[in-house]
Amino acid sequence: MGPLNGVRIIELQGIGPGPFCGMMLADMGAQIIRIDRSTNVGREASTTDFLARGRQSIGIDLKNPDGVATVLKLVETADALIEGFRPGVTERLGIGPDVCLERNPRIIYGRMTGWGQTGSMASAAGHDINYISLSGALHAIGEKDRNPTPPLNLIGDFGGGGMLLAFGMAAALFEREQSGKGQVVDAAMTDGSALLMNAVFGMMNTGQWKHERGTNLLDGGAHFYGTYQTQDGKHISIGSIEPQFYELLLEKTGLGADSDLPRQMSRDDWPMLKDKLTNIFLGKTRDEWDAIMLGTDICYAPVLTLQEAAAQKHNQERGTFATVDGLIQAAPAPRFSRTEPELSTPATAPGSDSEQVLRDLGLGDDEIKTLLDSGAVA
Repeated sequence: MGPLNGVRIIELQGIGPGPFCGMMLADMGAQIIRIDRSTNVGREASTTDFLARGRQSIGIDLKNPDGVATVLKLVETADALIEGFRPGVTERLGIGPDVCLERNPRIIYGRMTGWGQTGSMASAAGHDINYISLSGALHAIGEKDRNPTPPLNLIGDFGGGGMLLAFGMAAALFEREQSGKGQVVDAAMTDGSALLMNAVFGMMNTGQWKHERGTNLLDGGAHFYGTYQTQDGKHISIGSIEPQFYELLLEKTGLGADSDLPRQMSRDDWPMLKDKLTNIFLGKTRDEWDAIMLGTDICYAPVLTLQEAAAQKHNQERGTFATVDGLIQAAPAPRFSRTEPELSTPATAPGSDSEQVLRDLGLGDDEIKTLLDSGAVA
């Protein structure tokens, strides 16, 4: 099931954004064969590693020439490969893009890094927080006169990284249907996080965005776009940007009764108006505000915990989350009217499908035994 049904992808074991890309592609129906390190074979499957769902796993020693030869045999039958090593690592292993494209000129070779394959920072170590710092994204996030607030690792690793690579792979697979040729996809988290900021760059270029955090339309500076604490210590979110939605906010909070209220877009008055709304929202519990505002055009939602989100009515109606063996996880997205994806299988133990993958490759029992006995495959 899913729009990528029939697409075969080799995934070199990695962490974070690489597996997230693999999960997205597997959710869409692609067959993913993950190449795990042979030294990891024997470990149990992690039932809570949702990024690893939907894979077959083969354990291969990439320092063994027969192991490398096995990877290249898999490449010959694959549509794509994804890897998340530092630049130059797969080349040194003998499974870089040039070698793989020579073996299979139609292969789409996806590369996931923080800084990219080129540039003065390309070979340096880093994590999400560093990549979104360099792209300018982190500077814009946080409260006024406070340090920038790391937005988990959503912007670099997953949005600007794994999702960017998944999009790039899908685009390259589509282009191959026109040209018949494979190519390399260079996905960098610095590039992706910068791309996610383009709307903000647009506002900056027209003077609508200040570099001081917590003073802008979408960073919590505006009283009508942000979060507020309620009487019971919980929180709600407001996004009443459009004038008609703002009028409804004023009506439901009682703030509209003030005849001397400043204009909505009077930036100098935002802090004072924010203080007023802070006191108003502290007057009721989150559930009480839900009863007044949820489902209206105020642009309102309660700030839910992860467990609350999974139990929320709208999310349940949409099937946004799935619970498998008592474990909550997000279901595949987006939705399709005809080739609807299904929740893929849980994570498998490293090397648990080694023999089956080799058989599917056309190897006989003797060849499989030789690879296993030599340690090239585990």
